[in-house]
Amino acid sequence: MPIWLREKLFQKKFLFDQLKQHDENFKDINKIKFSEHHYSHAASAFFPSPFKEAIVLTLDGVGEWATTTVAIGKDNNLKMLKEIHFPHSLGLLYSAFTYYTGFKVNSGEYKVMGLAPYGKPKYKDLIIEKLMDLKNDGSFRLNMKYFNYATGLTMTNKKFSDLFGQPVRNPKKDLLTQFHMDIASSIQAVTEEIVLRLTKNLAEEYKVKNLCLAGGVALNCVANGKILKENLFHDIWIQPAAGDAGGSLGAALAYWYRELNNPRKDFKDQMKGSYLGPSFKENIIENKLSELKSVFKKKEYKEIISITAKELSNGKTVGWFQGRMEFGPRALGSRSILADPRSEKMQKELNLKIKFRESFRPFAPSVLREDVSEWFDLDYDSPYMLLVSEVHKTKQVKMSDSDKSLFGIDKLNIKRSSIPAITHVDYSARIQTVHKETNPKYHDLINEFKNITKCPVLVNTSFNVRGEPIVCSIEDAYNCFMGTNLDILVIENFILFKEYQNKSLIKDYKNKFELD
Repeated sequence: MPIWLREKLFQKKFLFDQLKQHDENFKDINKIKFSEHHYSHAASAFFPSPFKEAIVLTLDGVGEWATTTVAIGKDNNLKMLKEIHFPHSLGLLYSAFTYYTGFKVNSGEYKVMGLAPYGKPKYKDLIIEKLMDLKNDGSFRLNMKYFNYATGLTMTNKKFSDLFGQPVRNPKKDLLTQFHMDIASSIQAVTEEIVLRLTKNLAEEYKVKNLCLAGGVALNCVANGKILKENLFHDIWIQPAAGDAGGSLGAALAYWYRELNNPRKDFKDQMKGSYLGPSFKENIIENKLSELKSVFKKKEYKEIISITAKELSNGKTVGWFQGRMEFGPRALGSRSILADPRSEKMQKELNLKIKFRESFRPFAPSVLREDVSEWFDLDYDSPYMLLVSEVHKTKQVKMSDSDKSLFGIDKLNIKRSSIPAITHVDYSARIQTVHKETNPKYHDLINEFKNITKCPVLVNTSFNVRGEPIVCSIEDAYNCFMGTNLDILVIENFILFKEYQNKSLIKDYKNKFELD
């Protein structure tokens, strides 16, 4: 309580003192404005969207008291209409199962989503029947008898474990079993059910043809793909930094449009690929690479594209560091690790030798926007890797009866399509469409790879190891390159090959970061 009082009651003064350390001319405490948590989420989703009018749905753990909100955005106005309050939270329900399956709350949720296709949703009905009161319109209340997060230090209690018949998994001692995969599959199915009920009801009630999404649950790209497939809305737009980081953007936009009453002019995607981070000039890169004692070559733009595409087609893994860094949790072709999706070994190799993470974790494809419908069951913009769809039937490899009888992780080694490195066990993929207007260099690279291989798809995963933030600086990129089994590093028009680097600079990277 004393800590809470200090941090909450005197927050404005605390922020003012901190800001003064950055800028001694900052003297007006009243310049500090506060935005409500979910209003920031809603603003981050609506104001940069290409829509003049939209329903805005935000779903997360909790912010102040709201956990789920519905708003209507029109022109430069955004009006909150409905809320569900703490402790009844879809985000915290998902986090409770993250905790129960032995993953870290607030960072391991996407592992639960990745694990779900290995299991069957056996416990879906039990969750809906015992853990909540779910209405037809998607509103719900949780049965707090099974949860501990409102009053204790853990997410779930003994009653919760007894309900499912097993204790909380200890990640240091207990292996993932089919039970955990079935649990993951069940909570994912429940999440999809709730999100679909909510969106169906909103579409019928408000008759607005566009939907915007934000909040941590909007990063559940499987659920997003289901909303799209239902054709409830004419168009959907999801804030790429849908989690709490995006709240900073939403707060600024809310102030600009709501408080200052500025008009919205261009109704197109204002995130422009979400490349909002820093970039580096050529002379700075060259000086830094020399300082790091790296061995590098400078090439012309066209050479960089053709060499990188050729090396990728030969099975090499590439750290790709270009232009302004992405804002949000997904690497979108600026700070990415790239590989050939046609390789059957690539998923396992990337997970174990480069990312140092669990072998079941799926990888996403970057595909040319103009070719997406030929390779996936999707003909829609997905620039922020927030929609999941199936690999096109013509690219799938049918499973034999013996393949179908396999359990859990054993399914991982079966070739499922002509692009196995990005095909998840249920034939799905989390798709990023690449657009020439927002990332011309990445588009050119994939196009060149297509010229060589007839495949307009690359494996794209964030440039980091497990537990590390995405690399931001040249030094970050070089350290990660030297601490993993990456073959090549490309920073703007500079190219580095691992085999020519000074072996004494190789780092023990695996244990540097606390695991997520």
